[in-house]
Amino acid sequence: MDKKQIYQKIKEEIKQDYYQQNFPNSGQRFVAWYLRNIHLKDPNETKDAITDGADDKQIDAIVVDNDKSTIFIFQGKFIGTSSVGAEPLREVLSSWIQLKDLVRLQEVANDKLRRKLAEVARAFEDDYEVAFELLTTGELTESAEKDYGTFQKQLEELSEKEDFTSTITVVDSEEIVRRYEMALQKENPLIKHTIDLSNIKFLPITISNTDSIIAALPLKECLNIPGIKDGTLFQKNVRQSLGLNNAVNKGIKNTIYGDKHEDFFFFHNGITALCNKMELVGNKLNLTGLNVVNGCQSLNTILSCSEQVKKLEDTYILFRFYEIPERERSDNISTNTNSQSTVKPRDLRSNDKRVLSLKKTFEQRYPEGYFATKRGEIIPAEKNKSHVIDLVDLGKYLIAWHSQRPNIAYSETKIFDKYFEQLFKKDYSPDKIQALNEWMNEVWKRWGKENPLGLNESLLAMRAYAPYHHLYAISVCFGVSNQMPTESVADPYLALSIAKENNILTNIVDLAGNSLNYALQSAADEPQTGNRIFSPQNWIKSKTCLSGIRAAVSQSLNMYSMMNPKVGDKIKKGMQMERDDFEARWTAD
Repeated sequence: MDKKQIYQKIKEEIKQDYYQQNFPNSGQRFVAWYLRNIHLKDPNETKDAITDGADDKQIDAIVVDNDKSTIFIFQGKFIGTSSVGAEPLREVLSSWIQLKDLVRLQEVANDKLRRKLAEVARAFEDDYEVAFELLTTGELTESAEKDYGTFQKQLEELSEKEDFTSTITVVDSEEIVRRYEMALQKENPLIKHTIDLSNIKFLPITISNTDSIIAALPLKECLNIPGIKDGTLFQKNVRQSLGLNNAVNKGIKNTIYGDKHEDFFFFHNGITALCNKMELVGNKLNLTGLNVVNGCQSLNTILSCSEQVKKLEDTYILFRFYEIPERERSDNISTNTNSQSTVKPRDLRSNDKRVLSLKKTFEQRYPEGYFATKRGEIIPAEKNKSHVIDLVDLGKYLIAWHSQRPNIAYSETKIFDKYFEQLFKKDYSPDKIQALNEWMNEVWKRWGKENPLGLNESLLAMRAYAPYHHLYAISVCFGVSNQMPTESVADPYLALSIAKENNILTNIVDLAGNSLNYALQSAADEPQTGNRIFSPQNWIKSKTCLSGIRAAVSQSLNMYSMMNPKVGDKIKKGMQMERDDFEARWTAD
């Protein structure tokens, strides 16, 4: 697909009912198309993200990505002409300046933007970085290209002064094509890339029967490597980007913008890249299944300074390319090549002895199952999908059920850093793991496109983390029904067993989901003080929502008893457990 084809493709696809019925103009439809097809947001998340309209303050959409700890700010220009001037870039810079004063911006913004800004304010508290993306189906004019480089530098300088990390990226038609093609294979991306080594110093060598190439690549060549910004290039890395606001990345930026850029090669330790297959045909290096296992932080920083990097001559970076098709060997290389620099605990939890113990006992108990500990791990096809558990998911289940804090489940950082010791116990029963897995599988059935429970659109827009509140509500059902103290938590395996035995599993999951829905609606109906606006995203991340959900569960159980005594009694009696079947919640706050 080329640049002209992508414009026509978007033009045709935004004629679909979803775009026509939910967005009033082609500009909004273009941004919505991008969010759905590139950022892979579902229809509800996309509608929630769009802020375009009167008083949008040059902000067309906002996505707060908790997994990447990044606030994405979008400005879209859907045009049939081939060139874009500097005005859209100035609009982006204007939105950056306004974001620094959120209180003032909320006062003058439209309702949709005000609500998203409340979520942004919460993300700022957690030190999220800001990524501006200017989306256009055209290309920048020559003068706009110069302005782009200037704006990148200005953002860098302002970020240094204000301690407000931000980047700006122009996503033009060519980049949209590349990102679209990457998104098509997002579930199991296989990156292919060719590097022309004609004017590059390189050395092909074979060590331990492994084909390798050591090369001094021009720094600007890094900008051509796909999968940096969206993270797909770093699947086998022990960590993704940690943001740009740390000492090492600041040093890289200073070198790029400083007068010592020609010494970059000597200042930097180099990049380690693995691939499934590597072919040197003449001076063309063809790479298949490309993955960078050491250099994620550096490449993201280089990309954030792209316009300055394009200007640099005689500035190189060391690359080591290894043909390593074996997964275990590549995992070992990934871990060991990152050990020379500080790696946060969450980056290497997949190799923690408690995690390995959980994996071993679970797979022994359920031979048809699989415990995935590494990000991007490929699950063997013969395994029973209903008995497959992911380490990250398990952490979210544990904090929602045993710690009774689903409002923390959105933050992998907190789960695998701050609360890891409380959550992951190597003697935790594999039956309990599978029980949590089954409970959550039932929850997910209620969060699909069919929306069988009629969940609020705001909840559906928070599908990345609100379902863990549904799981929490299930645990609360057992506590409330058995009149247990707030701090007591039911054994998930015993709870699942009696729910199945009494044929009330579906009733419990539905009741919990409806209670969550009711709790959100009740919170939204409460009057807000001052000029504040209710933010579902902030409510779901607060401890306030927990008492609201508990109250809603209690009311729902009583309503069942009044409206349908037979069903109500069946549910209450079916959830009866012994006091010994409960334990104190695991502390996580």
